[in-house]
Amino acid sequence: MTQSSPPRHAVVIGGSLAGLLAAAVLADHATVTIIDADPLPEGPAPRRGLPQARHTHLLWSGGARAIEEILPGITQDWTAAGAIRRSLPTDLVTKTAQGWIPRCGEKQFNISCSRDLLDSVVRARVTALEGVSTLQQSRVRALEGTASRVVGVRVDTPQEEDRLVRADLVVDASGRGSRARTWLQALGVTGIRQAEVDSGLVYATRIFEAPGGAHEMGFPIVNVQSDPRVPVPGQTATIVPIENGQWQATLSGTRGGQPTGDPEQFIPFAKGIRDPIVGELLEGRRPLTDVAVTQGTANRRVYFEKAALPDGFFAVGDSVATFNPLYGQGMTVAAQGLLAVRTLLRASDPARPGFGREAQRAITPLVGIAWELATSQDILYPGATGMKPRAGSGLLNAYTGRLMTGATTHEALTAALFKVLTMSSAPTHWLRPSVVWHVLRASDRGALDAPPLSDAERAVAGLGRGAGPVGPADPVGPADPVGPADPVGRAR
Repeated sequence: MTQSSPPRHAVVIGGSLAGLLAAAVLADHATVTIIDADPLPEGPAPRRGLPQARHTHLLWSGGARAIEEILPGITQDWTAAGAIRRSLPTDLVTKTAQGWIPRCGEKQFNISCSRDLLDSVVRARVTALEGVSTLQQSRVRALEGTASRVVGVRVDTPQEEDRLVRADLVVDASGRGSRARTWLQALGVTGIRQAEVDSGLVYATRIFEAPGGAHEMGFPIVNVQSDPRVPVPGQTATIVPIENGQWQATLSGTRGGQPTGDPEQFIPFAKGIRDPIVGELLEGRRPLTDVAVTQGTANRRVYFEKAALPDGFFAVGDSVATFNPLYGQGMTVAAQGLLAVRTLLRASDPARPGFGREAQRAITPLVGIAWELATSQDILYPGATGMKPRAGSGLLNAYTGRLMTGATTHEALTAALFKVLTMSSAPTHWLRPSVVWHVLRASDRGALDAPPLSDAERAVAGLGRGAGPVGPADPVGPADPVGPADPVGRAR
């Protein structure tokens, strides 16, 4: 906002991570009101409107860097609150469809903690910004305006029904349950297409007390993925060490192989997948919560960018697209999209005609990349419904599979794999000549045949000694330095 321009007001619908980041991006250009149906807690606490917070969340380095640019110092704030910055793949024991990934020096990183902690740190930073206010326990019932221009929202608050809150810009960040299509259609906006790919995924999470000494030694994330090439339900199991010396364990299964809420079946399910290591690690651990189960995890995308959106409106985050949560894309896509919006704002007035449509188009490429990565795998599982793979996807999948095979034995391909999986680079990175050269020579010769846990990690977890070294050529040790290309750096 310049001194010569009139004051601007923006409304952000939704106070979760995408909404908070949208408010932070807009705060330099307008006063901002965040409207949320829940009371927003002061610290890390569950919210009714964010039931998926009960499950494992990993913020990839691509998303962490984007949020760091929006809120400088946020990585240090997270770690000070108890989050753990994990080097990848050094601090990761993972079995992909092609095999175990060696734990070589740092290529990327993630932030590991509960979703409640992650959001609470961002919420504290954003709500303290000058000009940002919240309207809590309030539900938006409609957009105010016409098919040409949105001028505000109509809200039911604890004090008043159908209150008009005027705004120069309305951002819908209300999540998977967004009613934006209905609101826009009520204004006369047509042609808003939606697509869905549903593998029938169900996921179940329980928090356990970590074994003594595991937190202090930096026990790794442990993950066993499914293999979509095999025509059976895809099942996974993951342990993520989080704050307060706890292990957050999440199981998942696609249609025909879903986990249940039965606590007696939690560990047997984990032991019954492609490798039993997660179940073995959990055996004998004290559970701290009941089993939380979530269904309705379909990939869903709304093509707002292809409709004639009115001025003064755009959508972001899960309001635009929801992805299979196992890929961990949602938070990163939202953050990177809003970083692109911030670039637009630096050269434009948010109330200018056409700004909302430009913002929606700026978000679209990032959504599209995540959508292709998620749906191209999910549609392969038995009983999956929705959009079929595009022509030529078989050849691309074969190339990707060969790259991932090479990532189990060749550090250069391990680096390429994590560069894309963490959304630090687009998938086109895999088509660079230097990467193609390594892919053409890829093999699984010398690949690990057992989980690459060190003897010290096995001992603290109460397991026997391992079958071999942690990696074919690079045992666990200090991660490679982050280097000048990584603006976040290693949080202390």
